[in-house]
Amino acid sequence: MSPESALLNVIDVEATCWDGRPPPGAVNEIIEIGLTVVDVPARRRVSRHRLLVRPVRSAVSDFCTELTGLTQAEVERGVSFAEACRILVGEYGAGERRWASWGEYDRRQFARQSQADGVAYPFGYPTERTHTNAKAVFTEAYGLRRKPGMAQALQIAGLPLEGRHHRGEDDAWNIAALVLDLLGRGAWPVRTTAV
Repeated sequence: MSPESALLNVIDVEATCWDGRPPPGAVNEIIEIGLTVVDVPARRRVSRHRLLVRPVRSAVSDFCTELTGLTQAEVERGVSFAEACRILVGEYGAGERRWASWGEYDRRQFARQSQADGVAYPFGYPTERTHTNAKAVFTEAYGLRRKPGMAQALQIAGLPLEGRHHRGEDDAWNIAALVLDLLGRGAWPVRTTAV
């Protein structure tokens, strides 16, 4: 197994959001990318990272700040979406490593925003090629009828919620703990190469 295939990027994004419909012309845009690197064979989280991303077609609403703790002033200091994707590929092997998120939202948001911004999708095509939906794996492993949110899954697994929920860096760290739980149960789909 190559060193890159032994590593898994667990990603959680926060995006601009509103209590109800977005203002005219505004769209959901990624404003934070949380990333935790998991060493799969060693079964441990090896690092955690945070990228703030500057939105261009929307602004951080009061509702969004209440939910995520992120402010417009804070994300204005972030990088462009194109630069964030370059960092994911260049520094975190996004093109080669497998990656996981809680559900399909993060994968779809990256695909939508990549297309809208004319930026190369950082994880390769088709968009689901190297992605694992950790929520679906967890639901099946625990024999649940309904797919739980991340905080509920932590409770089911008997794990603590570390940090602030709806903060990308903290959520990625917590999702990585759930991935490790699934690895320990022999339920995580381990592949030696990207398909």
